[in-house]
Amino acid sequence: MNSFTQQIKVSRQQSEIQSFYEPALRVLGHLFEVKKQNLRNKGYDENNAAVTKVEFSEAMARQFRITQWLAQQIVTSLTKACLVDSFGGYVKPKGGEK
Repeated sequence: MNSFTQQIKVSRQQSEIQSFYEPALRVLGHLFEVKKQNLRNKGYDENNAAVTKVEFSEAMARQFRITQWLAQQIVTSLTKACLVDSFGGYVKPKGGEK
């Protein structure tokens, strides 16, 4: 495969991943609200709420009917684009809530 075709392939993959940004952020927002509510119900500080990357990618894979690999690529891409806060194995919407 020459370099031009490789560039086109990479560009298409990036476009495919970026097309999931908005729906992925909605899924993350929903999961984050559930986590906050669980902490609230137990009497803990809801500012400590966060979603595991695995849980987030599994939810996307189920909801969007995509592979686990693609879901993990979306999580990684969202993190690199600074659209989510990422720390360790956890993520949460930028600014604490969405």
